[in-house]
Amino acid sequence: MKHYYFLLFLTLFTSCQYFEKQVPSEKELLQKELKAINWKEVDEYPSFIDCDKLADKTERQQCFFNLLTQLIQEKLQVDTLSILYPELDTIEVKVTVFPNSKMKFEPQFPKDSVAYDTIKIDSILHARLVDFPKVNPALKQGIPVKTQFILPVIIKVE
Repeated sequence: MKHYYFLLFLTLFTSCQYFEKQVPSEKELLQKELKAINWKEVDEYPSFIDCDKLADKTERQQCFFNLLTQLIQEKLQVDTLSILYPELDTIEVKVTVFPNSKMKFEPQFPKDSVAYDTIKIDSILHARLVDFPKVNPALKQGIPVKTQFILPVIIKVE
């Protein structure tokens, strides 16, 4: 009977090692999670309140871009941009949406563009592109992030 207790005790003592599992360190878990995240895309694109009603992610994104393009075109139609530069029908605008819902607009010109007074066009854009509706910033992992994109804006509609 003593041998039986000894074998039972020895079995229990050695079998406890089978229940021990290596717990990964915080750094390993963090590195694995960071590698799994796609840093090139956001989870949710910026949106206007009107677009938040849409359920589909791509529809909300398309609604935001369409509404933003329409608002920019409306604000620039009032201006003399098309009169000053009749050959300019489309302008590319780099739009930056910050995490605090602020927006910044920068015209993008070709490197060899000497036909336009870029400083004048830039000042006209900064003067006209103000007072937009509130924008909800883009989200990545539930955190507001800065996003940038280039939006072609048609100035002259015929």
